[in-house]
Amino acid sequence: MSILDTRMDDNKYRYGKTVIVFLLFSAFAFAVNKVYSLFGHGVKSDAMTWMFLYPLILGGLFYLLIGFLLPGMICFTGYRLFYNLYNSGIAVFTIGSLLKGIFEIAGTSSPYLKLFFMTGYVMIGAGVLIFVILILNYKRSTPKELTK
Repeated sequence: MSILDTRMDDNKYRYGKTVIVFLLFSAFAFAVNKVYSLFGHGVKSDAMTWMFLYPLILGGLFYLLIGFLLPGMICFTGYRLFYNLYNSGIAVFTIGSLLKGIFEIAGTSSPYLKLFFMTGYVMIGAGVLIFVILILNYKRSTPKELTK
């Protein structure tokens, strides 16, 4: 077994760990919605009901696809910046959806929620831009051994 094989196995483990964390985070968001709806006196919020989809689709499904289609991406410089920005954007969307749901159930609103979601869009947009740059570099400079 070569060092390259060890790195590829480590990359698969990292992607799998990330997917599992996002699935657990999604299940936690679903559970928070169910518990909060028990105490909501029959009032429900779509924002809170569907907040589990942010970590499920944007997180778990996205990283699962990256793990299958671009397994060597983790090795590239700049991946960590993408990872941190993108994951922070998902967290901002999820928490923003939770807050919006709480405000809707309470019968109030806040002008700061727009800023919250704009911050999420900027973070995910910057992360996706960095990801596109990484993909272009991946396609140009990937050794044959990484694509097996």
